[in-house]
Amino acid sequence: MMSAMQDRVVVVTGASAGIGAALAEVLGQQGARPVLVARRADALVHVAARSGPHALTVVADVTQRHEVEHVRDAALARYGHIDAWVNNVGRGIDKPVSELTDDDLDDMMRVNVKSALYGAQAILPHFRARGRGHIVTVSSMLGRVPFAPIRSAYSAAKHALNALMANLRMELAVSDPGIIVSCVHPGIVDTAFASNSLHATGAMDLPDAQSAQQVAEIIRDTLLQPRADVYTRPGAQKMVVAYFSAPDMAVAERVFVNARRRG
Repeated sequence: MMSAMQDRVVVVTGASAGIGAALAEVLGQQGARPVLVARRADALVHVAARSGPHALTVVADVTQRHEVEHVRDAALARYGHIDAWVNNVGRGIDKPVSELTDDDLDDMMRVNVKSALYGAQAILPHFRARGRGHIVTVSSMLGRVPFAPIRSAYSAAKHALNALMANLRMELAVSDPGIIVSCVHPGIVDTAFASNSLHATGAMDLPDAQSAQQVAEIIRDTLLQPRADVYTRPGAQKMVVAYFSAPDMAVAERVFVNARRRG
């Protein structure tokens, strides 16, 4: 039986490891044509070998607008069209607000927000010409609730990212209703994200972490059955609702503070 993903062309940024690599493999194994994007050519080659016979690798730094446009052009040159674009590049930080520098904040916005903006803006003309398309942006639970102060500027960037994508979704609902915009919010995932964070002090213990495979399968399901806002862990949306509906956010935040103290 033919897979529902068969022959779909899906661009996946940040595909050299973690969630992006897992997603590329899931898509490729189900007959899609994944376009794998990252800065490390050697890592992309290894992921592509596990991502089906039609995987295309494109080496690019997606914090540079012209390189994102090159990704789009390379995918179109190979396949003639693109069905979905997954913004998956992100980087964390280990520094509280009181210690942030200008460079820290700029780096978080460039990697976590601008890369997704460039992806959305690069692909929109093609999606508009086709009258359809799907932009999926991998955000974070920290873009909804600030329960890890050490991730301060990362959390701020993901909040900005969510707002940007929500505004894009509302814009397109009027001008181009065939184009879908989704945000996916993982919690703790068992990847090298923590150890690769800006100012990281080393690998971190990841209790109850989801696997990258689990998150990738949820993103695949979002591509098949689109939703605007997707949480990858049971109870996560309830946590967000409870936080924002609290009569006093300081009281709600104390729950996270106390949990860290017990941990």
